[in-house]
Amino acid sequence: MTDAGRDPISWLSTKEAAERLGVTLRSLYRFIDEGGLAAYKFGRVIRLQESDVDAFIESSRIVPGSLEHLYPEVKGPTRVVHGEGRSDGNGNGHGNDSGAQRQPLAAEG
Repeated sequence: MTDAGRDPISWLSTKEAAERLGVTLRSLYRFIDEGGLAAYKFGRVIRLQESDVDAFIESSRIVPGSLEHLYPEVKGPTRVVHGEGRSDGNGNGHGNDSGAQRQPLAAEG
């Protein structure tokens, strides 16, 4: 019997929820265990409400300007120096830049 004013609950398995979040099952269980994500256990089966997973996604949104600690400020202008063998003959580097290094520019004057 359902209540007239309620929408039916859309349930996700742990596998579906982990795929939706793009994380491993282990990470999903950690989110649940730490209280960040609500889950329900029916016997031996764990289920998550789709709306709870959506709310968790929204609550995890990164606030602009909060990641500055992840990339240090570069002091002064820099240029990319390409490794040997990465030039097209005209002095223009191209291709794989895995050997590229950033070096400070010399002061112009």
